[in-house]
Amino acid sequence: MIARFDALVFDFDGVLVESTDIKTRAFGTLYENYGQEVVDQVIAHHKINTGISRFKKFQYFQEKILGVPYEEVDGILLSNRFSKIVVDAVVESSYVVGAKKFLEAHKDVIPMFVASGTPDNELHEIIERRDMMKYFVSVFGAPSTKGEIIKKLLQEHEFIPMRVLMIGDALADLEGARESGVCFIGRMSGDYSPFPLEVEVIPDLNALANYVWR
Repeated sequence: MIARFDALVFDFDGVLVESTDIKTRAFGTLYENYGQEVVDQVIAHHKINTGISRFKKFQYFQEKILGVPYEEVDGILLSNRFSKIVVDAVVESSYVVGAKKFLEAHKDVIPMFVASGTPDNELHEIIERRDMMKYFVSVFGAPSTKGEIIKKLLQEHEFIPMRVLMIGDALADLEGARESGVCFIGRMSGDYSPFPLEVEVIPDLNALANYVWR
């Protein structure tokens, strides 16, 4: 078999581990004191903006939903509370079907990276506690965007953009791939796809090998 790509870039939540619902519930928990209507708005906004830094979401929640000023310190405090809710649960969450098998089979075959919207220090903690660092050349989180991370990887490793594949489950992942000129495939959980019709999607990572080799 011949490798179709020279490197793979994975989003983390919802692509490698089944942690999306954990984070959705956590956003609701942060705002439950404001009532169910606010919680519903918070969750709805989060669901259509998965893959985006939580700090941008906090700013939206404060200014657009609660109608109160947002300061950087507000985001830091909210993020710390959010981390306390989610980190242990994400560490214990199950792999996406086929993910561990794929990572084990390809860790010494093709360079693999992580580009996530999770804050960088939190992402590293989760990956280290799950003993997943051995699979990746490097992992990157917020505040850098997906596009910024991928462009950095292309420059540092001298990859040809069309020889790199990004695997993501959110529009932010697709936008990052398009911004940096790399190829993209979407992971779709359930019956709902956030992607345009022309984007290829897979239900889990069992099918990923078909796109990496030819």
